[in-house]
Amino acid sequence: MANVLVAYATRHGSTAEVADAITETLQQHGHTVTAAPAARFKDRVDEFDLIVLGGALYSGRWHSGAHRFLRRHRRELDGPAVAVFGMGPRRDVEEAWQTSRAQLDRALGKRPWLHPVAVTVFGGVDPPKKRERRDIRDYAAITAWAESLVD
Repeated sequence: MANVLVAYATRHGSTAEVADAITETLQQHGHTVTAAPAARFKDRVDEFDLIVLGGALYSGRWHSGAHRFLRRHRRELDGPAVAVFGMGPRRDVEEAWQTSRAQLDRALGKRPWLHPVAVTVFGGVDPPKKRERRDIRDYAAITAWAESLVD
């Protein structure tokens, strides 16, 4: 069984909720999983078999906490497999999905040394202060993606 780190960068908590779903899925499949906010995780990461790193996309940029995690652990990330997710569109239209994926790809392109084994974008959520709050997270897709990481 794999030893997995699920690190996430979140502002309002929706990315943490997705990280929790990924963590639960991996644990149900018998893996040892540590989940932690990316900004606070300072331990070595090269002891993990897989690192799942997630962050929300805000105004065309991937969460700064995810970038800091990659900078902080740059030398250790040569060994373990890395999978990445972004929390993207809040509108379920193809153009929004394509834009979010391009934003995540652009963010990862700043790290040419990083070669994720999987990259995806999940639907996002409007901030809590919005009167009408859209939430297009698809937990079946999130669970399926998490399962695919360790198959």
